[in-house]
Amino acid sequence: MSSTSVPLPLPRERECPFGPAPEIADLRRESPVTKVLCPTGIEAWLVTRYGDVREVLGDPDRFSSRCGMAGHLLANQPPDSPVEEGDFHRMDGDDYLRFRRVIAPSITTVKRTESFRPLVQRTVDGLLDELAAEPGPVDLHARFSSPLTSSVIAELLDVPPADRGMFGDLAKALFDGTTDVEDLDAVRLPLFGYVHQLVAARMREPGDDVLSVMAARAREADQAFSALELTKVAAGLLAAGFDTTASAITYGMLALLNDAGQFALLRDDPASAPNATDEILRLLAAGSGMLRVATVDTTIAGTPISAGDYVVAAAQAANHDPERFADPEKLDFTGSRPANLAFGHGPHQCPGQHIARLELTTVLATLPRRIPSLRLTVPPDKIEYKKDTSVFGPVSLPVAWDEVLPRS
Repeated sequence: MSSTSVPLPLPRERECPFGPAPEIADLRRESPVTKVLCPTGIEAWLVTRYGDVREVLGDPDRFSSRCGMAGHLLANQPPDSPVEEGDFHRMDGDDYLRFRRVIAPSITTVKRTESFRPLVQRTVDGLLDELAAEPGPVDLHARFSSPLTSSVIAELLDVPPADRGMFGDLAKALFDGTTDVEDLDAVRLPLFGYVHQLVAARMREPGDDVLSVMAARAREADQAFSALELTKVAAGLLAAGFDTTASAITYGMLALLNDAGQFALLRDDPASAPNATDEILRLLAAGSGMLRVATVDTTIAGTPISAGDYVVAAAQAANHDPERFADPEKLDFTGSRPANLAFGHGPHQCPGQHIARLELTTVLATLPRRIPSLRLTVPPDKIEYKKDTSVFGPVSLPVAWDEVLPRS
């Protein structure tokens, strides 16, 4: 690629708190496939229109995941590093499907997701009961969103409470753009040792937890799974569950507190929560895009792409494409919207999306009803946002209330 690349547009929440960087609209309209220089120093083609992003994500034969999803943002995930044993998120084709067949029965079927619902509801209500015992203000991210998602994923994997802190440390290091490979390994390797022990224990004495189901499926697979492969799958689920969903919940609540009408709709009609979940994910999710690498000489929207070129599929830009979504900058869940790309598209759609949706939907159906007086304690323009990360959203969310209502 030439030296004419422009800097990759990163979210600038002060200017555009609930959407992509302001210049994305011009790029989508005038230069939908454009060369960019990414924060980690690589050049890539930025793809911004809904149809084109969907094409890239849905065609792993032309656009491989072997580079990892966030190597354009995170120095600890170099896209040209070798794909090692168990790095399923960087695999394609049959190699990737082998892992997906083990993961899916443990967390993605309708039956499994429904079996998690009582745990999620119980955890949400328990955290709100704790808030009822104090007057506030509190940081909703630290006191509600983060403990909710970390507790749920740890319960699903049957991780004892005393051992859960290390997974938060991994999540913080993994999604921090300033963490290099050596710093990440200092956190990751001890955690892998711990998770390896969990996997071995579930293989000896299986239960009904996610790890046990994965271990059982791995034993039935045509190609045997190593303990390291299962360890990396489990560690990945834990790290993602500790941070990404919590940020989505906090960011979603900020968007709702910025729109009294939509908050009131959820307060009065909790049944609208599933629509609200989809709309909040459309509005906020996917940040600065997902990285792919071209495997062949090809084109996107008529633009030539050479084999070996990196491509950033800008899912949030796609989710704000006015050709796909009417009035895309507006949060509106009173009607139905077309399907969005918040969790990706194609074979590499997020395997944890059903749990994430369940958590966010439960929060949206419960929190506005139980704390109808919830409000920010600082002006919206004083909210601090995360920097140097692939997981965007507020650092904290200071809130107060008049009363926490009892459980229904």
